[in-house]
Parts: sequence; C-alpha cells; structure tokens
Amino acid sequence: MAEASGPIIEQTSTRVVYETPHMRLREDGIRRPDGSAGIYSYVEKPDFALIIPAENDGFHLVEQYRYPVRMRCWEFPQGSLPGMAVAADPEKLAREELRQETGMTAGVLRHLGYLHCAQGLNSQGFDVFVATGLTPGPPELELEEQDLRCRWFGRAELEQMIRQGGITDDSTLAAYTLLLLAGETAG
Repeated sequence: MAEASGPIIEQTSTRVVYETPHMRLREDGIRRPDGSAGIYSYVEKPDFALIIPAENDGFHLVEQYRYPVRMRCWEFPQGSLPGMAVAADPEKLAREELRQETGMTAGVLRHLGYLHCAQGLNSQGFDVFVATGLTPGPPELELEEQDLRCRWFGRAELEQMIRQGGITDDSTLAAYTLLLLAGETAG
C-alpha cells in the first residue's frame, strides 16, 4: 500500500474558472518541490456510489448514451446526488441509485471499497457496493436517463464483454476488480 504523505505541491492560489450545477473547473496556482511556479487545472465533482447488483451467478448492468464519448455504454448502476451536493451516507445513496436506475432494492448491501476515478484530472471518488437479495420494482429514471435500460448478464458474458471492449467504463472495471479480489460470488 502506498505510504501516506503530505502535499509535495503547494497551492498558492485558487479560482473557479467555470461552474455549472454539476461540476466546477478549478485553476490553482502551485509551487512545485523545486520552487518553480505553475498552474494546475482540474474538475471538482461530488463523490458517487457504484452498485454491483449480483444475482444467479451474474450481474445487472445499465446501458445509456454517454454524451462525452458519443456512444451507448454498459456499466454498473452509479450516480451522485443532484448538483454539487455531497452524500453524507454513501450506503443510502447507493440504495437510492440502485432503486432509481433499475427499480431493484437490495436485501443486503456490502461496501467493497472506495476508489478515485481520473485522479489526475478530477477530484471525484466513489464508494463501491455489492447488492444481493434483490427485489424487482419500477425504476424512477431522471430526465438524463430516459434512454437507460437494464439487463442481466451471466458472469462469463460480462467477462467476455470486458475482454472484447464492450465495457469501457473505468469505474465499472475497477469495481469488478474489487469484487473479484474480495472473492465475491455473483449472488
């Protein structure tokens, strides 16, 4: 495990360059370890929860159009609170995201870990949960999710999709790695 250390790059100033209700682009003046000055720009977004709905030796994934990459993508359900709000209770957020995107509720929700995504570009991190004991129900999709669909995949099919580039979401792939390292079964 990496050793914890203090900042080796000193922040000398900060300003918000651009802001929407969903993100901030921040530009910080910095001083590097050698004393030279510079600028570091990065995106601030609230943390999110990612849920691995596991059942019958397989997983429920969602597919939706992801505008930045201009394609439909399969991934585990995931999301954050509206706007820049920070989730005080990641488990509560995970249960709500699972229900909203898939309609399912989890009898058991187990925390697998906390990860960062795009940590050189983005301050955002996420909590990973595995959900089992699933009960179906109707989803409550947000306006941006109106094209979202949910489908179950067997473990072998999911792994084949990963190998063939059918799943490219870094958070989904990292979460699946945590699941495998934890020795979890697929429900």
